Amino acid sequence: MIRPDERAEGAGPFTTRLTWRLAEGGSAVWESRLARKRGVLRIHTETGVLGTPRIADDTALHRLRTLNTVAAVAFTIGGALFALGAAVAEVGSSGVTAIASIYFAGGLFFNTGGYTSLLQAINAPRRSGGTDSLVTGGWRWWSYEPARIDWLSAFVLFAGTLVFGVNLLDSFLKGLSVQQVNRLIWAPDLVGCAMFLASGHLALVEVCHGHPCWRSRSLGWWIVVVNQLGSVLFLVSALAAFTRPETGSLINTDIANWGTFAGAACFSVGGVLQLFERP
Repeated sequence: MIRPDERAEGAGPFTTRLTWRLAEGGSAVWESRLARKRGVLRIHTETGVLGTPRIADDTALHRLRTLNTVAAVAFTIGGALFALGAAVAEVGSSGVTAIASIYFAGGLFFNTGGYTSLLQAINAPRRSGGTDSLVTGGWRWWSYEPARIDWLSAFVLFAGTLVFGVNLLDSFLKGLSVQQVNRLIWAPDLVGCAMFLASGHLALVEVCHGHPCWRSRSLGWWIVVVNQLGSVLFLVSALAAFTRPETGSLINTDIANWGTFAGAACFSVGGVLQLFERP
């Protein structure tokens, strides 16, 4: 609930930044990503200069560091395995089963990174009313908070990794017709890519507070942009991987493989950058 003395920023029903006056003077600024990733609430003096920030307690900081590290490593390895699978597929040095196995292993790491990102949103420290403090709640493995943009972005990302899992599992099936390939393998791939794009858009809205922005000095902004570029490349790859019913061949095998390789590399780079976005 937004109070009359608070200034909210965001997009639609989502609030990504709140600013309010403090009784002792100055103002406090809560930002969704900053609180979730670093456990920090900014403080500004009366003259607008940054003051000493308010940091979450040790329990919250330990959670954030652990979850951030797990998610970052998972996306780094998952992206690297997807890139390896695409490179092997392009070179044609291994069989279909071997390539599918590499992708499937990468998918498991993406699943791990997606769920860990959701856990970070669930267990992040929350602001306490209009005070200048962040409060840590009890540990939870699940919550339902679609009104929070960070939760929704992480949930859509995790759901997208699960849909990718359907695509990767179906890739092991043999003797499929062209129609079955498009329905069981290509369609889940396309849906997963769309969910990654939606998640990335929500993350951009969160970091930019509802407006297009260029924040070259913001590590969080770079992570979101690099990952969203990877999502776009994944979508291009998926579109190129549609199997033509008339010929039984992909629209463009090279684009499908290189799009996957470049998109996976973006997620791997994003994972490495995420290692440094910690409390």
